[in-house]
Amino acid sequence: MTASDLRPPLVLLHGALGAAEQLQPLAELLAAHFRVLPLDFAGHGARPAAPDSWRLTHFADNLAELIMAENVAPARVFGYSMGGYAALTLAARRPELVEAVVTLGTKFFWDEATAAREAAPLDPATIQAKVPGLAAAPAARHAAGAGWEAVVRGTADVLHGLGREPLLTPEVLAGIRQPVRILVGDRDNTVSIEETAAAFRALPIAELGVLPNTQHPLERVDPTTLALHCQAFLGR
Repeated sequence: MTASDLRPPLVLLHGALGAAEQLQPLAELLAAHFRVLPLDFAGHGARPAAPDSWRLTHFADNLAELIMAENVAPARVFGYSMGGYAALTLAARRPELVEAVVTLGTKFFWDEATAAREAAPLDPATIQAKVPGLAAAPAARHAAGAGWEAVVRGTADVLHGLGREPLLTPEVLAGIRQPVRILVGDRDNTVSIEETAAAFRALPIAELGVLPNTQHPLERVDPTTLALHCQAFLGR
């Protein structure tokens, strides 16, 4: 057995419209402490989509498949934004697969009005017409897979699905017995500190962290600070 084999495995989950490659700076910082396992959700990055890909439960299934394929159950998981929602969904549904979770910028409160508001900008034609430069990054990120237009439309479907049927209700959160550290940026315009604190209070074993001078986009988050949170909480 080599020294690297002794590192605990850690799965990294990207957010909506994202891909595993966005987490590379974090993965590099954590590599000395964990055997890092990045995951592309179905339809994201170079991973093809399936007919039922665009559901949050399908993303949780993607995580379960990776954990079982790598034989790392119960796994430690970091999830950014939508990735955190998928991680906690799996923790609630398949607790034997998840040991502990850290989330960042995860939106916990969903209803139909919230979903409609968040999904409204997710129209490829509108993005191309009004802000063509905004499509450049996702176009490159998803070129080898479903394509950025499919990811944008699919993400809107995921959000509407959560609006109709939220998966992480206060009752579901109360049933999660794994340790969870919930992080949110103090300047996050997508996820409020108040809704994050409400989720923290619903979870039986949880810690809450507010990152100073931090916005929602992952590229605006200091990876060193994030790595220290993951190492401190998931390296126990």
